[in-house]
Amino acid sequence: MAFSFSNLLSNDIGIDLGTANTLVYVRGRGIVIDEPSVVAVNTKSQKIVAVGSEAKEMLGREPPDIKAHRPLRDGVIADFEFTEEMIRYFIRKVLKNPFLIRPRVVACIPSGITGVEMRAVRDATERAGAKNVLLISEPMAAAIGCSLPVEEPIGSMIIDIGGGTSEIAVISLGGIVTSKSVRIGGDEMDEAIIQHLRKAYNLQIGVRMAEKIKCNLGSAFPVFDEEIEMTVKGLDLVGATPRAVTVNSEEIREALSQPVNDIIMAVRQTLEGTPAELAADIIDRGIVMSGGGSRLRGFDQRIMIETNLPVRPDEEPMTCVVRGTGKIIENYAHYEKMLVVLRD
Repeated sequence: MAFSFSNLLSNDIGIDLGTANTLVYVRGRGIVIDEPSVVAVNTKSQKIVAVGSEAKEMLGREPPDIKAHRPLRDGVIADFEFTEEMIRYFIRKVLKNPFLIRPRVVACIPSGITGVEMRAVRDATERAGAKNVLLISEPMAAAIGCSLPVEEPIGSMIIDIGGGTSEIAVISLGGIVTSKSVRIGGDEMDEAIIQHLRKAYNLQIGVRMAEKIKCNLGSAFPVFDEEIEMTVKGLDLVGATPRAVTVNSEEIREALSQPVNDIIMAVRQTLEGTPAELAADIIDRGIVMSGGGSRLRGFDQRIMIETNLPVRPDEEPMTCVVRGTGKIIENYAHYEKMLVVLRD
C-alpha cells in the first residue's frame, strides 16, 4: 500500500523545453508529450486559444485577431508569459492529479545560458505549477539519454543539434570538461533556405515550407546518387502573386553550408580544448550525435571527414534529451551531482 500511495503522489516530470518542440517525460510512464513549442493567442482578449500541434497548424495562416507565437528563441525564453502558459498547459495535460501535489520538474537548459536566462526557465516553470525545478544542461541530459558512461573516467563527446542551439560537449566523471554552445540549429537552417529562395527566385516562402524543403532536399554532404528536385510554392516578391518554382538538392545543400560550417567550427573548437587523455578516448569511442538537426542527411559523414573521428547518430535523436531527464527522475540520487546549481 505504501508503494502504491507513493506512486500516486509521485508527479516528477522531465521537460525538454526546446525552441522547436517540447517533450515531456512522466516518472513511471515515459515520454507522454512531443509537441511543437508554439502558442496561439487571441490578440483582442489576449487569451490562449491553442498550444502545441494545434497552434503550429496556425503559423503563417492566422486571421488578424489570432497570432501564433514561438515563445522560445535560440534555446532560451523570448516571451516569459507565453512560455509559462505553454508549460502550464503541458503539465495539466500529462498529470492526473496536478492539484493533489505539485510536481518536481527536471528542466533542460543550454550549456551557454546566462544566469538571468537560467532563472527565467526556473521561474516560468515554477509559476506554471512546479513545486520545485531542477536544472540540467542539455548536452549532459543528451549524453545520459544516449546511455554514454558520463560518470566514468572516460571521455564521451556529444553533439546535440536542436532547433535553436547546437550543444557540443566532452564529458567525464559526471561533469562537462569542455563545451561549446552556439545559437545555431534547425531554425537557422530554415532561415537560410528562406533567404536563398528570396535571393535566387524573388520568392517568399514561410517557415513550414522551408522545413519541408530541408527534410526533402537538405544535406550537409553529397549523399544523392543523382540530385533531386521538388516544386516550391510561395509569393512572388515582384508581382505579388502566388508562384511555383523548382529547386534541387544541390542548391539547398549550398544554402545550408553556412549554418553547417558554423556548427562544425564549434565542434573543432571543442576538440581543441579537450585534454589529451580524453581526446584519446574520443578517438577510440567516437562522437555521438543527437537532436533533430542531426537528422540532416550526411551531417555525420561531414563531421567524420572534418574531424577524422568516428561519428554515430543516436537511433532516436529527437528524444535523447528528454530520455536523459527521465533517467534522472527515475534515479535522482545517482544523477544528483550532475544537476546545475543556481545561486540567487
